[in-house]
This record gives sequence, C-alpha cells and structure tokens, in this order.
Amino acid sequence: MSKRDPKNKSSLTKSNIKRDIEFLYEIGTLKNTERSWQQFMGSGCATVLEHTCRVAFLALLIARGEKYTDEEKILKMALVHDLTEARTSDANYLTRVYMTRDEERAAHDLFQDTSLIDLNTSILREYEARKTLAAKIVKDADNLDVDFELKEMEDHGSVIARKMGSSRKIIRNKKLYTTTAKKIWDEVQKSDPVSWHIRANKWYKVKNAGR
Repeated sequence: MSKRDPKNKSSLTKSNIKRDIEFLYEIGTLKNTERSWQQFMGSGCATVLEHTCRVAFLALLIARGEKYTDEEKILKMALVHDLTEARTSDANYLTRVYMTRDEERAAHDLFQDTSLIDLNTSILREYEARKTLAAKIVKDADNLDVDFELKEMEDHGSVIARKMGSSRKIIRNKKLYTTTAKKIWDEVQKSDPVSWHIRANKWYKVKNAGR
C-alpha cells in the first residue's frame, strides 16, 4: 500500500507523478475496450470510454431532477464507475452468469500509488455499495445509456431494440432507482435520435435557405 496520505491531494512526489502518468495511459486504453454486449449487438456499439462520457451527463441530469446538489461527487463517480474494466474488461449479462471478476483487486491495483487513490477508497466504493442517492443516480445513468444506444441502433436499421423491449421494461420498472430516471426512460422510448440536428439545420432556421 502507498504510504502517502490519500487525503493529502497536493503532495505530488516523483514516484506518484510516474504512477499518475501510467494511470492516464491505462484509462486511455478504454477507448479500445468494447463493451461485451457487442457479442449480441454487432458492430457500432460505444466503447467503454464513449459510454462513460454520456453516463456523466446523464448522471448530472438525473441529479438535478432529483435535487441532488453535490455535482462534483456525481461527476467523479460517473467517471470512475467503469474504470476497472481497463483491467477486467467488460462482461455482458450472459457471461456474468459464468464468471467472477475481482473488481476490488482491479480497483486497488489501478489506483495504487496515484494521486487519485481517494477516488477508489471513497467514490468508487460508495458507487459499488449502491446505498447512497449519488450511487443510485450514477447507476441509473449507467443503465439508461443502454436505452439511448438502442434507439440509435434502431435508427440505423437494427431490430435488436424491439427484441429487447421486454427486458428493458424490467430494467425500467425494477432496476431504476429514481423517479427522474424513469421519466427519462419513458421519453427515450418516444424520442428521435436525429431530431436535434434536423430541427437545427438551415432549412428550418434560415428563411430563404436554398433560394
């Protein structure tokens, strides 16, 4: 274990700067780490790093809907919620039936001797315990991102979203913790993934466009 006080975030030694740089290279590999549900969905699924980006914004939206004010904690938790997959890789709902991943060890080794060790000892552990509102908000965001991606895939011609409809309703009714997340889920089902840019283009915004 590191002898550095994890609460003292300002004391950067040469040794932990080296580990911080290694840490940044390691999380960078998540851009090459596909989520394992690509086994079922085919190509086009977001990587773990891409997934994490939208989860962070989703978590912020849910937090505001739930009047949860510690947005710094929400963002930290969203950023680290899947970081251990740099070491364990991702496991879909089928493979999890047959395997056990040592995520606690992966988290320990990932953050070992870095300046961000507190993100494991406090933030990530709180998320994994799933007892606080912050943890439930971020988990809701993690689950909801799947529904956004399914809608995007559907828009590109995939029928998997329709086939997974009943299982996603189980997620909505039994797995989502917050009222805000359930409202977002309901709206996503009726949403159009391309409306944001169709309605923003010049044919709508510029009176004499094309003349």
